Amino acid sequence: MSESMARPSTLLDPSETALLARSLVEWIGPARCSDQLAVGMGFADFRDLIDQTHGMARALRDDLPIAPVDWARILLSAEIVFVSDLAGSGVEWSTTTGFLDGETLTTLRSVQRKLGRTVRSYYGRTPSA
Repeated sequence: MSESMARPSTLLDPSETALLARSLVEWIGPARCSDQLAVGMGFADFRDLIDQTHGMARALRDDLPIAPVDWARILLSAEIVFVSDLAGSGVEWSTTTGFLDGETLTTLRSVQRKLGRTVRSYYGRTPSA
């Protein structure tokens, strides 16, 4: 599969990029991810998710090119960490991130629309390299 790298600034607004970067930080705490869930999101295990979180968040913040597989991992992990109270931040989201639920949902829907073409090949598949 041909993977074309894209800088965050070419796909998303700064507020959308900030939301994704912050959502990655949630996996370091307070989110509670199992190895099985991490594998489902395209990582080898929970430790790999944490290890890759730092680099992906840095790429978002520093506007570095990101491969479609990583865009898919970032998007899926943001969706889960925001909504799930069992594995993610859930009801504590606004407390731990400072982002209100309604604003987050609106921003996340915008991100989903904008990343649709980039992550299209990963719909229904585990985004792994």
